[in-house]
Amino acid sequence: MYPRSMADSDCIVIQGSNMAECHPVAFRWPMQAKLKGAKLIHVDPRFTRTSAMADIHAPIRPGSDVAFLGGLIHYVLASERWNTDPFFKEFVVHYTNAATIVGEDFKGTEDLDGVFSGLMQYTPSIKEWPLDGFVGQYDVKSWQYATSPPARPSAPPPAGPPFDPLVRSLLTPPPRRDESLQDSHSVFQIVKRHFSRYTPEMVERVTGCPRETFIQVAETILANSGRERTTSFAYAVAWTQHTNGPQMIGCCALLQLLLGNIGRPGAGVMALRGHASIQGSTDVPTLYHSIHGYMNHPSALKGHESLRDWLHAETTARGYWANTPKFMVSYLKSMYGAAATKDNDFGYEWHPKIIGDHSHLPMFVAMNEGRVKGMLCVGQNPATSLNASVERKGLARLQWLVVKDNWLTETATFWKNSPEITSGQLRREDIQTEVFFFPSAQVAEYEGSFTNTQRMLQWHYKAADPPGDCRTDLWLTHQLARRLQAMYADSTLSRDRGFKSLTWDFDSDDPRERQRGEPDALKILKEINGYATDAPGRHLAGFGDLKDDGSTTCASWIYCGVFPAPDRNLAARKQPDPPNTPGAQLDWGWAWPANRRILYNRASADVRGKPWSERKKWVWWDGARWTGYDVPDFAPTKAPSSKATPGAIGLDALSGSDPFIMKPDGVGWLYVPSGLADGPLPVHYEPAESPVVNPLYRQQSSPILKYWKLAGNQLAAVGDARFPYIITTYRLTEHYLSGAMSRWNPWLTELQPEPFLEISPELAAEKGIANTGWATISTPRGRVRAKALVTRRLRPFTIDGRTVHQVGLPFHWGYQGLITGDAANELTALVADPNVSIHEGKAFVCNVEKA
Repeated sequence: MYPRSMADSDCIVIQGSNMAECHPVAFRWPMQAKLKGAKLIHVDPRFTRTSAMADIHAPIRPGSDVAFLGGLIHYVLASERWNTDPFFKEFVVHYTNAATIVGEDFKGTEDLDGVFSGLMQYTPSIKEWPLDGFVGQYDVKSWQYATSPPARPSAPPPAGPPFDPLVRSLLTPPPRRDESLQDSHSVFQIVKRHFSRYTPEMVERVTGCPRETFIQVAETILANSGRERTTSFAYAVAWTQHTNGPQMIGCCALLQLLLGNIGRPGAGVMALRGHASIQGSTDVPTLYHSIHGYMNHPSALKGHESLRDWLHAETTARGYWANTPKFMVSYLKSMYGAAATKDNDFGYEWHPKIIGDHSHLPMFVAMNEGRVKGMLCVGQNPATSLNASVERKGLARLQWLVVKDNWLTETATFWKNSPEITSGQLRREDIQTEVFFFPSAQVAEYEGSFTNTQRMLQWHYKAADPPGDCRTDLWLTHQLARRLQAMYADSTLSRDRGFKSLTWDFDSDDPRERQRGEPDALKILKEINGYATDAPGRHLAGFGDLKDDGSTTCASWIYCGVFPAPDRNLAARKQPDPPNTPGAQLDWGWAWPANRRILYNRASADVRGKPWSERKKWVWWDGARWTGYDVPDFAPTKAPSSKATPGAIGLDALSGSDPFIMKPDGVGWLYVPSGLADGPLPVHYEPAESPVVNPLYRQQSSPILKYWKLAGNQLAAVGDARFPYIITTYRLTEHYLSGAMSRWNPWLTELQPEPFLEISPELAAEKGIANTGWATISTPRGRVRAKALVTRRLRPFTIDGRTVHQVGLPFHWGYQGLITGDAANELTALVADPNVSIHEGKAFVCNVEKA
């Protein structure tokens, strides 16, 4: 969904976010919905400004979100309304995989007390990079669907693009279905069994949320979901920063699918982003494991030896991902231009290959081992980041470090005044790292595009020249590419062909900018959009124009269409819809893909193509094509009554009533047979550090979480009496991330001058800590001081029959800036989710003492 659509919600659940304080601009849409009568629910460990605006605040202990959401799923499936309202069954049978049959080899958590079939010991793929951190892994073969005999094609397939034969070779028999939902191996029955123990009583026992409050939340969501009403959810990093974060998000999506709250106005799951272009940095990625448009990065471990090997592993025959060859070949043409030809696999051999997990945590583990020689650090501050002491020790083992930032961050000065230096643990003269600091221009000092929370690209213009010799981030990347090309220009080694062939024609046409070495941001966006290589200068109008024969170039297929002509930068549009109209603001900026604002919006109409209700209409079939207030997320002229073509690939393999066109079966997945490392269904696991034994299963924490064993990264044992309290970290409205920007601002520093610890009156009294008195917070990794804020916004929980206290600590401080203070990340651990390697910073354990 997109944030503005939340104004159309009848109920909004904010969980995993303090939206009012951390996303105050986007929070205006829930406020507009509330003015129209919508219910606002906040599920959160703390009582915050978001809670103050909510109709219901449901307190839950940090890290117990899956238990709460699983309880909602159990409650919905057991409710009379869900079982008697025909809307829910129609949506679930036709628009989800509830009717799909899973193979008989599958065993779930009810069979295996908290784990799934296929669990085995983790074995690193190669000895050279044993840094993935897994404690276990799953073989997913038993999770797959039971298949039917393949349907016989009605006619020989027509001749198609060059890679069509490869895509057709990937076709597998369709899965078996039981639309009565009675088969014991159907996804629906598996989901019911899986969540059968997530009763309201169990939710209270695990989360600490009173049973009556939980039921009030469940009844409110149920009352505001259905044919005439929709409920939306919003979350942020308080869902992602856990060892089972993706499962929290997936559990919410499962609930929303059961309630028919996907693809419709005022429905969906809103991922709130913390920066102006965090979305853009995953679309056009700064991530190690993906390339543009959410395609998996070529890997030396997965047999991606050739382009054909990569396509064979990464392409799906049915659904829109069958177009992966077009996306990939056009991407390679964007990388290597005329040098990329069919004869050389379009330059695929030159593309870098990964050999494991190269994300932040394992990279700093390798740094501590002396296996990383240098680092370019742009817009990041690892010296106050996850398990900060370990990260600073890693920086101290580098040969060189480049820091490009607006101010001298803790990372730039770690060698000079870090806690290790001031305590005498390290001596400056023993640190051999050569540090280069590049002063950075602010975002208002150059032009470019933001991609915000709702996938919308918006162009921003230069407001002022940067001071002195400050340069943009674009400048650094542009100059680095230019100088590497020059360095390798005379090389005859085959390994250097990539640098020699790289297309990089982004020099500015403005004489002043060219003199400074600044690139042209418009040229970069045009390259991302793509061109027809057989018609120089002709921009592509959309990703439907992409080819797999080398005749198109496109850096990121999802952005194709943002610049459809040399003088049409659609990201620069600023035309709102007329007041009091139900439109999608299609002339304001440009949203990927294809400028549609609600994904999978075919689900806003029933199987016959008619809106579920007049009140919630969005897109519909007019008898000839799909139309509506938004760009339809469907084949424009494919009638609802169209049948899937036997033996077909791509969208031809889906019917006119299959709204989830990116999925190979055209439906939303309640059960996930592939794509997640830690299970096909969400499970409540305790965080890696917890004061309690898992009340739901024998399995304590995720059996395949990531943990890196090294000095300074010890974990507390379950129920360790030395660290009896739960701690969660969070952000403030007045500060930004590690504070590297905001702690240099005198007005913001006056508003929030020092780190503080939120602590309940009960725990403060027990520890003899007075309001505004100083407290010491410790974990097995470190110790910090903070001023105590004694407040009833935090409360003790009763978990499994005993009292468990929690505390909260903002993470914006460090040892540089106009104000300084201990960094909360001195306390955190290098422990992570197995899917995306994000750390667990929202739920771990500590001790608190009067300082």
